[in-house]
Amino acid sequence: MAPDRVRRALPALLALLAALLPGPGDAQTSVFPSEVTLPRGGSTRVNCSAACAEPSKLGLETQLSKEEVAHGDNWKVFELSDVQEDSTLICFSDCESQSMASARLTVYATPDSVELAPLPPWQPVGEDLTLRCRVVGGQPRAQLSVLLLRGEEELSRQPALGEPAEVTATVQADRSDHGANFSCVTELDLRPLGLELFKNVSAPRQLQTFELPVTGPQLAATPAVVEVGAQCHVSCSLDGLFPAPEAQVQLELGGRKLDATVSHGKDAVSAMASVRGTAEEEGAQQVVCAVLLGNRRVEATAEVTVYSFPAPNLTLSEPEVSEGTEVVVQCEGHDGTRVTLDGTPAWPVSARAQLRLNASAEDNGRRFSCSAALDVAGQVLRKNQTRELRVLYGPRLDERDCLGNWTWQEGSQQTLRCEAWGNPRPELSCRREGTGAPLPIGELRPVQRQFAGTYLCRAVSSRGEVTREVFIHVLPYKHSNVVIIIVVAAVVLLGTWGTAAYVYNRQRKIKKYKLQKAQEAATVKLNTPQASPS
Repeated sequence: MAPDRVRRALPALLALLAALLPGPGDAQTSVFPSEVTLPRGGSTRVNCSAACAEPSKLGLETQLSKEEVAHGDNWKVFELSDVQEDSTLICFSDCESQSMASARLTVYATPDSVELAPLPPWQPVGEDLTLRCRVVGGQPRAQLSVLLLRGEEELSRQPALGEPAEVTATVQADRSDHGANFSCVTELDLRPLGLELFKNVSAPRQLQTFELPVTGPQLAATPAVVEVGAQCHVSCSLDGLFPAPEAQVQLELGGRKLDATVSHGKDAVSAMASVRGTAEEEGAQQVVCAVLLGNRRVEATAEVTVYSFPAPNLTLSEPEVSEGTEVVVQCEGHDGTRVTLDGTPAWPVSARAQLRLNASAEDNGRRFSCSAALDVAGQVLRKNQTRELRVLYGPRLDERDCLGNWTWQEGSQQTLRCEAWGNPRPELSCRREGTGAPLPIGELRPVQRQFAGTYLCRAVSSRGEVTREVFIHVLPYKHSNVVIIIVVAAVVLLGTWGTAAYVYNRQRKIKKYKLQKAQEAATVKLNTPQASPS
């Protein structure tokens, strides 16, 4: 038999042996304590002893991890550790004949998790609410109970059955339940075993209840017609809802939300908005007042007619054409209007104007404007419409956008600027003739001598291609000039210093010579006898 199969069968075997053991009256083997309750993963000690002084055999049979921690002539103490589940222990001894005694280990553990299922975002007043609690783990289950609470009020108490245990309770929602906290609590009562009452509590969940009347809101002050530029007011209200501060009110005209001012009472809500008709809303439109509370909506509607003159109609014979194609631009307004096309009034004055042109590359992206004017009670109202023309043309690679000759100094930082035009936008590349080496465009780089040469720049699009030769001249950086400058500067400096030294020494010698001659003249004068007077 495989070791794991033996390990699985061992608890059943121990239980069977315990059932076949002799009663306490004729037992030669005893175990203490015979009943042990401990937390899951805990440890305990068990004393096995024999009736005779020196039994030939004395031990403990268990599938748990055990260690002998003390012994005597006819007793032994074993420590059992990491006890994870309920177990039966068998102490055995041999005093002329074999005998056995059993002990029972009961493991307890609080639940691994206690969770109350999420509550509805909003719960209608008067409707049933089902609370659901899920409990994973916890033993012994016979002492484990599950409670559902509203605040501190106990709504339900049930045993924990199954794994995981699912407990439900149904309550009818009331206005007083709005903002109430609901929770789930487990109680593991081990007081009968000499221990304590262990509680686990789920995270609380708050309930929001609401009440919304079936009857819709009341629309008031809604005009039958709205003139463009005129302002009127729309208001609506609803009574008998709860909680009124949580209600939202939306006012719409023809699907356009209006900027409404909302007021809340105790059990009522009201809203008011200003309405200004626009040309885009011409015709029959609906005014809608909707009140939203919880996950429900009630509304009321009324019909309003909006009138105005529409914006003029501006059309291009083709919005996208090839270069050289004739394009017809037409501006048309409704009866009674005067139109202007690209700043030029229609002649004769009418509600229609037309323009013809042969599309060129310069017309690509050109925007045409059509304006219509209408006199209403002496006031001129204007509406405008614009359209853009797209002209498809082949690549352009002109001298102004891509110079043919570039002269750069070696070592300087330069950027080759070359741009191609066309619609669609062409792809541009420049490569050296012969080697095909690419020349980076639009990047700032230090100029190297090997950049010099002739490059062929090529612009390609679905409309064709165009090429252009670009010549790059690189002026070499001459290091000899620097050497010559340094040598010349050194010669000039040495020459200046030598000349200054020569002049200084010569002046010093001249002064010395003059001083010597003066001294000699004075000596001669002193030694010459003076003539006696006659």
